[in-house]
Amino acid sequence: MLRITPVVGRLGHLFADAGHELHLVGGSVRDALLGVLGHDLDFTTSAHPDEVERLLRQFSRSVWTIGKAFGTIGCRVQAEGVDWVIEVTTYRTDAYETDSRKPEVRFGDSLTEDLVRRDFTVNAMAIDVTVPGGVFVDPHDGLGDLAAGVIRTPGTPEQSFSDDPLRMMRAARFSSQLGLTVAPEVAAAMTAMAERIEIISAERVRDELTKLLLTARPRPGLDLLVRTGLTERVLPELPALQLERDEHHRHKDVYEHSLTVLEQAIELEHRLEHRPDLVNRLAALLHDIGKPATRRFEPGGKVSFHHHDVVGAKLVRKRMKALRFSTDETKAVSHLVELHLRFHGYRDGQWTDSAVRRYVRDAGDELERLHILTRADCTTRNQRKAARLREAYDHLEERIAELAEAEELDSIRPDLDGNQIMELLGLSPGREVGQAYTHMLEYRMEHGPADPETAEAELRRWWAERSG
Repeated sequence: MLRITPVVGRLGHLFADAGHELHLVGGSVRDALLGVLGHDLDFTTSAHPDEVERLLRQFSRSVWTIGKAFGTIGCRVQAEGVDWVIEVTTYRTDAYETDSRKPEVRFGDSLTEDLVRRDFTVNAMAIDVTVPGGVFVDPHDGLGDLAAGVIRTPGTPEQSFSDDPLRMMRAARFSSQLGLTVAPEVAAAMTAMAERIEIISAERVRDELTKLLLTARPRPGLDLLVRTGLTERVLPELPALQLERDEHHRHKDVYEHSLTVLEQAIELEHRLEHRPDLVNRLAALLHDIGKPATRRFEPGGKVSFHHHDVVGAKLVRKRMKALRFSTDETKAVSHLVELHLRFHGYRDGQWTDSAVRRYVRDAGDELERLHILTRADCTTRNQRKAARLREAYDHLEERIAELAEAEELDSIRPDLDGNQIMELLGLSPGREVGQAYTHMLEYRMEHGPADPETAEAELRRWWAERSG
């Protein structure tokens, strides 16, 4: 039997003394069985929300009721040197109407009724914590499925996905997160009911997609979403990458290439301060989504994708806006997609210092992610070609580092600011000051830092030429 931490035992006694059932449930039990139980604990109870709130206020000084309409009360408690986050939910039987985006919440009367409504058998296990030592409850053989590495539903998958269509995406997430394989009947129901996902709000779809992308191995889950047709409804640009191969096989499978780039970008996330990194992963997955719209068959059997970087950036903005991603996330991902080909103009260190400065300036805050995306975008099986590309990018990063040390590349500005420009040229704030500032910035990019005398001379030369 799983060891019950003392804080759980005390909570169980509190509910038992009040005449209520209380069970540790769902992901908390699953994770405990896998040996990865965290400090967030989920419980289900026979007590209704008002009573749960009353009991938790006896147990903790920090109680919240934001989910009370859905039967959930939460609290935070310090015990055994751990900051526990606890949520207790009244037995429920939720369901979606045919065209509704919100579930109808119904409180249930028994643990059995509550568990059968759960998404998957591996999340439909419970431990009765009102009994000393706890009693394991597993009516749908979730433990057996967990051991076998299979995702099944407690009832029929059709009923489960009808109750909450988002569970179809959750199946994909668990296949990646837990390394489980979806049972054939579950995959069949996902395929048959894929259009049902359209009643789910964009925000919930986004959140589930984000959780999938932030797993250690997103590829299996993404593959499942594509195979079952769910991405056609929520992220159609991804399956669109499965382009028909031309008869001469002159171009890569763009879909498989994109998933490989995603995997390689994840391997390089150690370069980032925070990880896992959603922007990095979205940029890797979507960097080539402009290819289907730009594919052209050229004379001689060649295939081109001219301007797929620019087209792709526009598609990223449109899709991420539809999925309600934040403005900052959308801007960052689209910017990376637009820049992902820029390095390919760099050959054998032929870029001038000014070109390197512009590369850094255009990347801005996304420079480190651009480094990762560019390196991850190399999926050739030609080892000599791959080695040459790595060496070239190593060289570019070295040049960036050298220039950064000498010139503070992360904050490139003109050698004269706006106030100095107005004073030297006798101007008031206006368009001409902005034009002069832009010229001096370009001069700085082209020539590097200049002393005050040289910068002033250049400003006066430009002004005289312009005024003449």
